[in-house]
Amino acid sequence: MFSLAKLVPVLEARLEGTDLDVEGVSTDTRQIGPGDLFVALRGERFDAHDFVAEAQRQGAVAAVVDHALPLELPQLVVADTRIALGRLAQHHRGRFTGTLVAVTGSSGKTSVKEMLASIFAGAGSTLATRGNFNNDIGVPLTLFRLEPQHRYAVIEMGASGPGEIDYVTRLASPDVAILNNAMGAHLEGFGSLEGVVRAKGEIFNGLGPDGTAVVNADDPHAQVWLAQLVGRRVLRFGLERDDVEVTARHLHRQDNGCYGFDLAIVDDSVPVRLQVLGRHNVANALAAAAAAFAAGMTPLQIADGLGRFEAVPGRMRPLAGPAGCRLIDDSYNANPGSVRAAIDMLADMPGARALVLGDMAELGADSAEQHAGIGRHAAERGIEHLFGLGRLSAEAVKAFNAAGGRDAMAFHDREQLINHLKGLLHDDLTLLVKGSRSAAMEKVIAGLTTGEI
Repeated sequence: MFSLAKLVPVLEARLEGTDLDVEGVSTDTRQIGPGDLFVALRGERFDAHDFVAEAQRQGAVAAVVDHALPLELPQLVVADTRIALGRLAQHHRGRFTGTLVAVTGSSGKTSVKEMLASIFAGAGSTLATRGNFNNDIGVPLTLFRLEPQHRYAVIEMGASGPGEIDYVTRLASPDVAILNNAMGAHLEGFGSLEGVVRAKGEIFNGLGPDGTAVVNADDPHAQVWLAQLVGRRVLRFGLERDDVEVTARHLHRQDNGCYGFDLAIVDDSVPVRLQVLGRHNVANALAAAAAAFAAGMTPLQIADGLGRFEAVPGRMRPLAGPAGCRLIDDSYNANPGSVRAAIDMLADMPGARALVLGDMAELGADSAEQHAGIGRHAAERGIEHLFGLGRLSAEAVKAFNAAGGRDAMAFHDREQLINHLKGLLHDDLTLLVKGSRSAAMEKVIAGLTTGEI
């Protein structure tokens, strides 16, 4: 993959020891392959320089360090190993001749990524971000996975503060960049919603002169992003509108509860039948469709890929529930916008509807009011039952009751919640489970389906 000597100018490094070729890059001693270059990162609670000897025993043939270590191991000595990791990834990305798409947004970015990967998979070998490898460490590690056989890459980009997306998008140099939306999610690192809007807009900083920006025209902040893209190639998407390049027309609910629609791209139109629940997933599909079109896919290829896409675990995934109920696993994460979208989807379901809500994290000073707003929205949409797990979700329960909701209860113990739910389940009930990662609502799903708590 790399020669150490050739990496010296790339990393602004000093080579201690003999030159040799390395086959891969690793930051984890548990995942080292033979011939790997080990990058010794530092964090608040760890220093991987302490594990370089172990990395050597596991098969690493060289290391990137910020000070020379007394080991019989070639070392590239740099000022900052985290920055060196990014430069390595940027160097490797420069060898990739396929199409790379970057995706960000407060909500839906993982679904958009997976939809896009489904579309591209029909045309060639595709690399997509795994799990939540979407930060300043995860994006470089994803870029290292690029192989000569890949024709497409879809890279998810997240942030916990300003400047982070700017950094990773410049490493990835996307050919197409998608901004799905900006919402009041994880405000603590950004100070305000305006800070989130600016941070998400950083994704376009990595686009080359011939790159294409994909913007959600339905987002209230679209004009902010479009203003920074004057003179650039832009594709706008939005639901049922005539002033954008990509839209959905004739939306209708199918027998399986998912939406079908006519996908209109510029001057063409093709029918799409989604296999995932929720109107918000139509918007996600439009984002993926616009990016795929920018990457050269035909409308028919796009429709085929969207039709093949199935729900990602933990994201609006329908499951067969106990007692014949309809169980929807949306437990992977939550913010106010995504919870409202989930409630809107739930409100469209037949029979009785129940929302099981875990706390939404990182909302800053107005966390309690944000949760209360969710309770009011659920009551306004006619949801019959709301069950909260956690201190903040109790605010949603109180607001739901105050707004005239029929049945709500707050829990602070997961096992008690699960046992209560088991007594309510029946074959005309749809139960939606949602919460932030820290709420671990997947354990509620497991408790209902497998009995494990």
